[in-house]
Amino acid sequence: MQKQEVNVISKEHKKHTALARPITGNFGRNEWAIVGGPCTTIKLLADAVITALSPKYKCAYADTSHNDDVLATSGRLASGAVLEYTDQLNFQQFNYNSPLSPIKFKQQFADADLILVNGNHQQAKAQVVIIYNNKKASLQKRVDQLTNVQLILLAEPTDEIFDFIKEAVPHSQNIPVYSLDDREHIISFFEKSIELAKPSLSGLVLAGGMSIRMGYDKGAVNWHGKQQRYFMADMLKAHCNNVFISCRAEQKAEIDTAYNILTDTFINLGPYGAILSAFRENPDNALLVIACDLPLMDDDTLNYLMTNRDTSAIATAFKSGFDDFPEPLITIWEPKSYPVLLAWLAQGYSCPRKVLINSDIKLLQAPNQDALTNVNTPDDVEKVKQALNQKVIN
Repeated sequence: MQKQEVNVISKEHKKHTALARPITGNFGRNEWAIVGGPCTTIKLLADAVITALSPKYKCAYADTSHNDDVLATSGRLASGAVLEYTDQLNFQQFNYNSPLSPIKFKQQFADADLILVNGNHQQAKAQVVIIYNNKKASLQKRVDQLTNVQLILLAEPTDEIFDFIKEAVPHSQNIPVYSLDDREHIISFFEKSIELAKPSLSGLVLAGGMSIRMGYDKGAVNWHGKQQRYFMADMLKAHCNNVFISCRAEQKAEIDTAYNILTDTFINLGPYGAILSAFRENPDNALLVIACDLPLMDDDTLNYLMTNRDTSAIATAFKSGFDDFPEPLITIWEPKSYPVLLAWLAQGYSCPRKVLINSDIKLLQAPNQDALTNVNTPDDVEKVKQALNQKVIN
């Protein structure tokens, strides 16, 4: 009898590549479950916060319906459809015939800057606790869900935090406590929280192009006393927490190891692949992406981009001086753009400009349009030389 060969896999072996995962909760990055009060109280509080903050931020709300009239499957779902879409007069509506997975939830809420959740029915990674005497027993049943309490609200005539909350919540004495009616401070709390959660910024110098039209590596051209890829990286250091030079794997040996190097892991996709590769490395950082072939770029232009950055949009970009479309290669891409870029790629598109044109972005007029001039051909080189000489003369 032939002995069957057995493949033994060591405990150290990992079947799947370890990927950096974005820091999210059940729905998204910035989510709070409001727990401890009647559902009507929670809804009214959420309405007040969303009304105040929605002009500046994208707000979302998650709840569970109590209406028995809507428990029956309606419309085409009752006929067996898995999905039904309705273009309503003032909003669009999707109805699903099956439970949503955690991944699907995060996809739906990915664009939100603030997510408020009815904590009586749903959980979130942070909590707002309402101290409401008539709901004391209900709240005590949920005390295990209070893993990250950030705000406590006292409903009249309550003026004391329940003892079981003090015992269950570490450092509860350091948590801000407001009256439930103190809308001004409550709204300010959420606004400050969103600002504190503003994604940090990494710089990404795109230096992995083939430079076919130029005939030689554009990133290695010396315009300002050093290779252009290093000049751009040094310029970004004043604006970013860290800076990377993006390149193809075969270019890595050519780049000075004094600089952080990020090789493409989404290959053969040009700048699109470089941006995705950077987000794959750190999905929670925003990216200030800049092409290496912008010899007229200056600090004033970068400062303008930073000052007018809109973290609620998927990106902040300059308008091109040629066609009024966004310039994708001098753009701040927010972390929320990562799933958007992946979704476009899944549909067969790899043009970052197309993504910007069809997305919610902040579009700026550059204070110095010449700063956006890129160099792709030998003719462009001569024009830029003249511009630089003119600048020196002036």
